[in-house]
Order: sequence, then structure tokens, then C-alpha cells
Amino acid sequence: YSGHSYVCIDTHLKNSGIVSGYFDIEKKNKNPYNLKYYGKEQEVTSNDSLFISVGNNFLREEIYCKIEKKGNLITNILDPSSIISKSVELSHQIFIGPNAVINSNSKIEKGCIINTGSIIEHECEINSFSHISPGAVLCGNVMIGARTVIGANSVIKQGVKIGDDVIIGAGAVIITDIPNNVTVVGNPGRIINGKSW
Repeated sequence: YSGHSYVCIDTHLKNSGIVSGYFDIEKKNKNPYNLKYYGKEQEVTSNDSLFISVGNNFLREEIYCKIEKKGNLITNILDPSSIISKSVELSHQIFIGPNAVINSNSKIEKGCIINTGSIIEHECEINSFSHISPGAVLCGNVMIGARTVIGANSVIKQGVKIGDDVIIGAGAVIITDIPNNVTVVGNPGRIINGKSW
């Protein structure tokens, strides 16, 4: 109940959704939505309708794996200002932010965040628990691996494949394929280390 969860709550409320409370590791002192604290995620029951609003890809996936069989996971939270082609294939537990655009025949797998003003062109594929940051642009036929972060205002050239567990730095321009488990920065993008987390 902080950071990314505030954006998810705002969007869910815009869609006339109801948010009654939150699960977290502890009760928060800052409670801008006056939500009830329901306890730690271990206390989730099958009566709870849930959306995992955690920005960290690895933590979001870990929580998902712990509670997917316990609670009723809400399908997706999509901002009403987002533009999503009817041919886009969406899995579940996906957040799509304000003014995001997802074009024809793209596929977004479970647990992804498609943030404010990002553009995903035709036939892109984004694997589970990845995060496309605000203003990022994925040109056509781009493939993003699992748990990967595409930094704010970065650009991925058409046809490029990005591996699993990668961090693409803010403003980077990626013109070649990127392997798993690296951090990439700059224009053109260059690998600066062999581990992303």
C-alpha cells in the first residue's frame, strides 16, 4: 500500500471499482484512501478479491505464486484513457496506465505493468511480470522476456528481442537483441554488467 498501489487504486476507482482494504507486511501510517488493513498476504482467504499492486517484478511474482490459489485474483486494471486494439491478447493481473497504447496482435502475459503513456506497437510480446515504464516505446514485433524492466522514455527498435531479468535504463535506445540477466544503458544501448538484480 504505497507507490504503484496508489496508481492502481486511482485507476480501479475511475472504472467504478470498489477498494475496501489492503494486505501488506505491516499496517501503513500513510493511508490516503482510508482503507482497512487486512493483514499480511499469508492471511488472504478465498473470499478476498485481489489485485497485486507491487511495482517490483520479482516481489510481484513471488506474492502471485503464494496467493494465486487462495484468493480471487482480479483479472486486470485498465485505465479508461488507454487505447488497446481488439486483437490484443491480455492474460490476467495486468495493469495498463493512463494514455498507454497497445496496438494490433500484441500479447501481454500475466502480472505485467504497462505504465503511463507507454506505446506498444503491433505484434509485440511481453512476458510475465515485466514492467514497461512511463513513456517507453516498443516498435513492432518486439519481444520482452519475463521480469524485465523497460526504463522510462526508452525506445526498443522493431524486431528486437530482450531477454529475461533485464533492466533497460531510462532513455536507452535498443537496436540489437539483449541476452538474459543484464543491465543496458545509453544510445545506442550497451551492457554495463552481467546481472540485473
